[in-house]
Amino acid sequence: MPTTRRTVSAEVDFASETDHLAVFSLAAARAGGRPHPGERLSLRADGREVPLETAQDLHGTRLHLARVPGGTRCTVSYELTLDGAGAPPPAEPVDVVRYTRPSRFCPFDEMAGTADALFPGARGGGYGTLQRVRDWVHENLDYVAGSSTATDTAVQTFLTRQGVCRDYAHLLITLLRALGVPARLVSVYAPGLSPMDFHAVVEAWHDGAWYVLDATGLAPRSEFVRIATGADASETAFLTTLQGQITLGEMRVAAESSADVPEDPEVRVVLPLPA
Repeated sequence: MPTTRRTVSAEVDFASETDHLAVFSLAAARAGGRPHPGERLSLRADGREVPLETAQDLHGTRLHLARVPGGTRCTVSYELTLDGAGAPPPAEPVDVVRYTRPSRFCPFDEMAGTADALFPGARGGGYGTLQRVRDWVHENLDYVAGSSTATDTAVQTFLTRQGVCRDYAHLLITLLRALGVPARLVSVYAPGLSPMDFHAVVEAWHDGAWYVLDATGLAPRSEFVRIATGADASETAFLTTLQGQITLGEMRVAAESSADVPEDPEVRVVLPLPA
């Protein structure tokens, strides 16, 4: 687990075409939905502060809701410096049920036969199954920016054999669930990621713990900062418009760690809730 100092930030510009209700998921997760000491989160529309309402989601996820007036140019900003690791999120019995079901982007019932054919004998194979499936996705997909759309499911990713981090995560989750392994998506700040962006990775259940897997292998898992946790990207998006219309503009994400830690995909890592 990380014991070093990590500094993360995000800034997202967008144009509010009409009055709308927006939901932001930029803040680092925390038990009880409490704010982190010293963090800064703000939304401005044409330079004026817009009130944010906090809502707590599952596994420490913190959502911020805002009613944004139409015809304005907006910027939402977040900054946080973290020292220490924190503890793993509590594991609730219902989680292993929730995260073994099909979901919007992970229709594993469409790929159950494929998973059994790709990984014969993998059911009940313990942590080795997690690693085996992670390695297959890593070796058989090409990371290609712009190669997928916001509506692509794991099925499209499997057929095209390319995508970005969320596509890697969706396919890994789908194959694991098809093999009977509970798996879920986590959005994170990822020090060491290049090019820098929000990052999507996977948590898979084994022997009483959620282990973080990253089939892209692009950043050290031990330094990740958890933002949101859910069944797939539909539950972890950094910006969701519930009503109205917006046009997304420039986005800037930064994440740095005081440690220089290489990524080793063989090492087991549990992703904590930040302290």
